[in-house]
This record gives sequence, C-alpha cells and structure tokens, in this order.
Amino acid sequence: MPDPQQAPIPAANRTVFFVSDGTGITAETFGHSVLTQFDLKFKQVRLPFIDTIDKAHDAVRRINEALASDGNRPIVFSTLVKTDLADVVFKSKAMHMDLIQTFVAPLEQELTVKSTHTIGRSHNMTDSEEYKNRIEAINFSLAHDDGQSHKNLSAADVILVGVSRSGKTPTSLYLAMQYGIKAANYPLIPDDFERGKLPSNLPPFKAKIFGLSIAPERLSEIRNERRPGSKYASLENCRYEINEAEAMMRREGIRWLSSTAKSIEEISTTILQEIKSDVRVY
Repeated sequence: MPDPQQAPIPAANRTVFFVSDGTGITAETFGHSVLTQFDLKFKQVRLPFIDTIDKAHDAVRRINEALASDGNRPIVFSTLVKTDLADVVFKSKAMHMDLIQTFVAPLEQELTVKSTHTIGRSHNMTDSEEYKNRIEAINFSLAHDDGQSHKNLSAADVILVGVSRSGKTPTSLYLAMQYGIKAANYPLIPDDFERGKLPSNLPPFKAKIFGLSIAPERLSEIRNERRPGSKYASLENCRYEINEAEAMMRREGIRWLSSTAKSIEEISTTILQEIKSDVRVY
C-alpha cells in the first residue's frame, strides 16, 4: 500500500469505476461530465448489474486491486439503490461519489415521501410509452437514413441535410435513442448543387429541415479514412461541396450549424431547441 505521506502518482495511473445495480449508463454519463473538467486521462471501468452482496464484494476486490496496481486511490461513481449493496462497496479503498445518496435523501426530505429504492427503475421502461416511442423513432431513423426512403416524411420530427460524412446519421440515431425523435436524413450531392435545388422530396417539409455543415479540412480527413486518395475525399472537392451546401441552405432559409467542433450531444441539443421538442415525460 502506498505511503500516505508520499506525493500522489500522476492521474494517468488512476482508475475510475462506474458502479451500478443497473446498466451503469447514468453513473458513467455523470462521471464523464465531471472528469472532462480535468485535463487528465483516466483508466475507466464500468461495473454494471451489481445487484447481489456477492457481486458487491467482487466489486470491492476489483477496486482494491486497482489501488494496489496503480498506487493511487481509485475514484468510484456509483448509483447503487440498495443501501446494503452501497454499504459494501463503500468499504473499498477509494474516493466515493454516491449519486443516489447525494440526491435521493435531500429529495425525500423535500418531498416528504420515501423513495422506492427500486433497482434499475430508470431503465426499466419496456412497457412505458416513452420506451415504445424511442423504438419507433430508431426504426424510423434507420429506414430514412441517407435518403433511403421517401415514405412517411410527414411523420418526421426533423429532417437533417448536409454533405456526405457531415454527421447526419449519428445525430439522427442519437436523437432517436435518447429522445424518441423521428429523424430522417438526406445527403446533399453534386446533382443537387447543379440543379440549385433541394432533393425533390424535401420542399414540402422545409419547416422540418435542419442542416449540418463541417469544415472542409475536417471533412477531407474523415472521407480519406473511408476512401483514401479519392476525388470524393480531396480537399478541393470538399471545399466545393461545403460552399455549395451552405449557399443552398442560406438561399432556402434552412437553419444549420457546423458540426466541426461540436459533440453529437451539443448538435442534438441545438436541434431540439430549434424544433421546440423539449418536453419529456418520465
């Protein structure tokens, strides 16, 4: 065990655990948000479905092993609902950030209602309307990816347009999976630029269209990973397509943003604000 009087070993040798009795997504998402505030790299381990005492003791063993190998206390973000499980994990030799106890206890006092302490409740939505909506949205987005289908565009919540590899598909799927948003997406191609018009199926739904652009240099890098040395990936062609796409979106009055330095989460949040879809039911 390291001497407590010694200076800590650099954070690169520190392990972060996301411990949960469910999927661990909540703990990991919150933990990542916190860790990004530090310009450091951490080894990250997710320990999901810690829903028995035996599993809790196994989690403690793994956490303590990380201390022994790293020479620094691990950091643990946990969302363990059951107090007996949380008590076991809390005995591990780590810095603990218990998200459930931090927020549930004060809310119980404020609401004057005891929490249910139900494991996996946040992700147990198989029978809920929200879950069904998300599944429908995912199927819709897959069917309408890259202009594959023109059917039922009236049912789309948003239609993303932009040149190939500007981020339309991952954004569409993120909107569907996280928010139940039915997102179609269409590529803007040289034929559209020569005609000076949007793809023929889109004008009736212009109010739903949102555009994505990207820096030509970044687009060239992405395309070269897929088709190295091709005209498609050349910087000159990327500049042409981006200039034409942005000119078309300005001409058509289409709202758009550059995805160059933005995460999918940031892009999606901007789109949600623009289409005024900010109400979620839990």
